[in-house]
Amino acid sequence: MDTSRFVDILETEGRLLADAAEEAGTTASVPSCPGWRVRDLLRHTGVVHRWAAAFVSDGHLAPRPMGELPELDGPGLVAWYRAGHRLLVDTLAGAAPGVECFTFLPGPPSALAFWARRQAHETAVHRFDAESARGGTPAPVATDFAVDGIDELLRGFHARRRSRVRSGTPRVLRVRTTDTDAVWTVRLSQQPPVTTRDAAGEAECELAGPAGELYLALWNRLPVPAVSGDQELAALWRDTSAVV
Repeated sequence: MDTSRFVDILETEGRLLADAAEEAGTTASVPSCPGWRVRDLLRHTGVVHRWAAAFVSDGHLAPRPMGELPELDGPGLVAWYRAGHRLLVDTLAGAAPGVECFTFLPGPPSALAFWARRQAHETAVHRFDAESARGGTPAPVATDFAVDGIDELLRGFHARRRSRVRSGTPRVLRVRTTDTDAVWTVRLSQQPPVTTRDAAGEAECELAGPAGELYLALWNRLPVPAVSGDQELAALWRDTSAVV
């Protein structure tokens, strides 16, 4: 997937998020994020959007803290979120392809590609959260985008030392989409997981499902559609894989 596609998805997902939040109301609870209300979702995602845009627009080469959460609520908070989302989309769409700035995951070929991809996935997951607060059936996640998001999670986030998915003895977990040929092998140890895009060797447990559902499940928004093999290994993933 190229950068322009990620920016297009970011634009659509952010608009859907704002629309769902507005319909739900900022006091509505968010079932997929226990303890959160829609106001918390908008404040968090709006701050993340402004934080990401600043790396690209200002060329920051080192990590920077996120801004303070606004005290806005109600329609003013929705409008603030929409403005920050617009700023992020316009910043990414107008940036030079070779812009240099801080990134924090391996994989994408450029800083611009990184931020477009990361913010598209950030916004898609939180769009699901907003729609779960509104009620009704959430919009589906495109299959190729979901596959990319699973790859980002497994080979990006969980390649970092911050991953809490560890095992005292070597274990092998398989992750498989049932509507594409995408499959990953996750090798666990006392070190951060090592994930390869293949089905090499025997796995003790497999997490499987259609890409869109599996994507949301691995981000702890839905149950995993199908689990086979060692249930303890599945529970280890479920209990320790949340990104913090």
